[in-house]
Amino acid sequence: MNGRLKKRIGIVLLLAILAAPLGWAAFAPVTAPSRESLFEIPKGTWERRMKGDKTSTLPERVTLMLGVRDVLLLRNRDTVPQMFGPVLIMPGQDFRLPFGQAGEHPFDCTAHASGTMTVVVEEAPAAGLARLRWRIDSFLNRNTA
Repeated sequence: MNGRLKKRIGIVLLLAILAAPLGWAAFAPVTAPSRESLFEIPKGTWERRMKGDKTSTLPERVTLMLGVRDVLLLRNRDTVPQMFGPVLIMPGQDFRLPFGQAGEHPFDCTAHASGTMTVVVEEAPAAGLARLRWRIDSFLNRNTA
């Protein structure tokens, strides 16, 4: 083999090695260890709210993804019942709410100072460029928070 051919083969191999992770990120399925996304209402939440504390113990918006993390799990660690939508969650009780449709779902929620919590359910990103962008965005957002 002459030097020019070796150089071309080396460049092709290098490009293949660099492209492999991008190919994986674009086409590998999106998975999670559990379909549940857990949010806990800590002990003392109601008491703090009654004293005028406006700090929310849960996020105002929760984002879930269909087929990956599409079950909202609320765990009431407080000593009083909490309302989420029409459901009364007793102290020590868990409430699981699965979602099967993308969209924004507002709920009344007594654990929030605002009294509401919105659950945003997104479609899983399609294989290809959309999934690659989603993985890059997720990586950047996780490392800048």
